[in-house]
Amino acid sequence: MVLKKIGMVFSGGPAPAANAVISSATLSFLKNGIEVIGFYDGFSHLEKENLELKENEHYTFLKEWISCLRNERGVWIRTSRANPGKDIKKAEDLKDPGKTAKLRLIKDKLEKLSVDALITIGGDDTLKTSNFLYQTGVKTVHIPKTIDNDYYGIAWTFGFWTAVDSAKVPLLTLKSDAESTNSYFIVELMGRKAGFITYAAGICGEAFIIVGAEDIDGTFNPDTLSEKIADIIIEREKKGLKGGLICVAEGLADKLEDEFKPKEIDKHGNVYYGTAELYKILAKKAKEIYQNKTGKEKRINAKQIGYETRTSPPISYDIVLGSMLGYGGYRLMSEGKFGSMVSVEADFTIKAVPFSELVDPQTLYTKIRLIDRQSDLYKLKEILSYSIKE
Repeated sequence: MVLKKIGMVFSGGPAPAANAVISSATLSFLKNGIEVIGFYDGFSHLEKENLELKENEHYTFLKEWISCLRNERGVWIRTSRANPGKDIKKAEDLKDPGKTAKLRLIKDKLEKLSVDALITIGGDDTLKTSNFLYQTGVKTVHIPKTIDNDYYGIAWTFGFWTAVDSAKVPLLTLKSDAESTNSYFIVELMGRKAGFITYAAGICGEAFIIVGAEDIDGTFNPDTLSEKIADIIIEREKKGLKGGLICVAEGLADKLEDEFKPKEIDKHGNVYYGTAELYKILAKKAKEIYQNKTGKEKRINAKQIGYETRTSPPISYDIVLGSMLGYGGYRLMSEGKFGSMVSVEADFTIKAVPFSELVDPQTLYTKIRLIDRQSDLYKLKEILSYSIKE
């Protein structure tokens, strides 16, 4: 088909180099005579019933000057967590008029604006929505976005290494403080399911304990983990090593026994893992256990590094990667490869990954990539820190 006008939506949490993606995709289309509409605030206006979309309020025509934003923080067209496909839980739901109402509403609004195809930029929920829209008749191409780096079909997601780099600086500062005062910091880092950020940042920050959800089999009681932390601290101090840094992933909260799990969820059904404040629990209990076992007091502090990593200034690698993915959005659409995700291989070659390879055909959930305990990254983490897996 001949593309004359495409739409672009950024959905979910921000990620460094978001504007590099938006800029590169926009320039690729404009230089080939294709107009680009950027929809503000994710799907929040597109999915809203009885709302007539207005230019400069709900959307804008992106122009070539956006090339100046490649290094800018944040998301120029803004974002939200509006999830128009949240009621769809299985394949049969796509035939339910009530559960697909928002999807059809989006399709109608796109048609009214003469939008031929839609680029979605976002995480696993956005990929699901992109797939649902594709099943509803909207020509979609998806660009993967998550600082968690837990996507199948691509080695690294844009913003991940910036998030790691921006976490490294405060981690090393905390480590220096801890070693100078013979104390410890337990630091919680982002990662809802996978431990990529915690492992990479922990390695860069020279943590002596690094724990992600991949280290825990089944559920766990925080007392158990706290005791292991206290035991390792005691073991290190017998070797003359005093003070240091411990990194834990927020996704550990998902593996807590039910009585400890956070109950608060947002309006889109996502659990607020931060409300568990697991890092505070671990610090308090490890301090108590250390004192019970040694008869001495030990300062074990709790710290969280989270939102500040999502809009840090993007490093060069992420700007180039994001730009390649943006260009890839144009490439896939120009080649008619709708219903696909843009991927970039090691040599920065663009690759199309069909939704069918990323989405479970029965549950329609997108596949989440965790760190394999047999992987070299996991083995490196184990070599550079004290093992704590159960």
